[in-house]
Amino acid sequence: VALSPIPIVAIVVVLGTSRARVNGVAFALGWVVGLTVVSAAVVGLLGGSDDADSATATGAGAMQLVLGALLLVLAARKWRSRPRAGDEPEMPKWMDSVDHMSTLRALVLGVALSAVNPKNLALTASASASIAQAGLGTTDTVVAIAVFVLIGSVTVAGAVLAALLAPRRTAAPLAAIKSFMSANNAVIMMVILVLLGAKLLGQGLGGLG
Repeated sequence: VALSPIPIVAIVVVLGTSRARVNGVAFALGWVVGLTVVSAAVVGLLGGSDDADSATATGAGAMQLVLGALLLVLAARKWRSRPRAGDEPEMPKWMDSVDHMSTLRALVLGVALSAVNPKNLALTASASASIAQAGLGTTDTVVAIAVFVLIGSVTVAGAVLAALLAPRRTAAPLAAIKSFMSANNAVIMMVILVLLGAKLLGQGLGGLG
């Protein structure tokens, strides 16, 4: 989740605007809220899936199979849509309007990229399913979700924090990261999706077995 290129590119673009401080914080807050809501919802839905003989465990295994297959399909689509040698990578149309984005829209964009974007939604749901299957108590479950959200937010929130503390020193490194992520978006996501898709298929088959 932390390595998803589009959110990283988006936050770097936001941090390059005249409203960088306010909109950057709003975007990061929306990102954290989106991850937290999806994680808590999936864990709540799959509560009790640590009991291998329960209907919830069977449902969790089935969900992992579906998510694994979905991630592999998304990986294939990413690979087929990758830019050819010499082509400019195509960015989402909404990125053109980031310069004139309101604070509320920056907040909503952060939520959308973390909780609504299909790839991130599938990745977050798969992580949350693993938490639900771990058989943790309430406190440990909350801690596990918090740690996942923290790690998943480290690139987005870290970029905002760095830009707030040292805007001049971080401008060039952030621009370099944006350029790299934009150019290699398809390959990065394809590798992540294939690895996690295969892992989820294995977990799902093991759970149902």
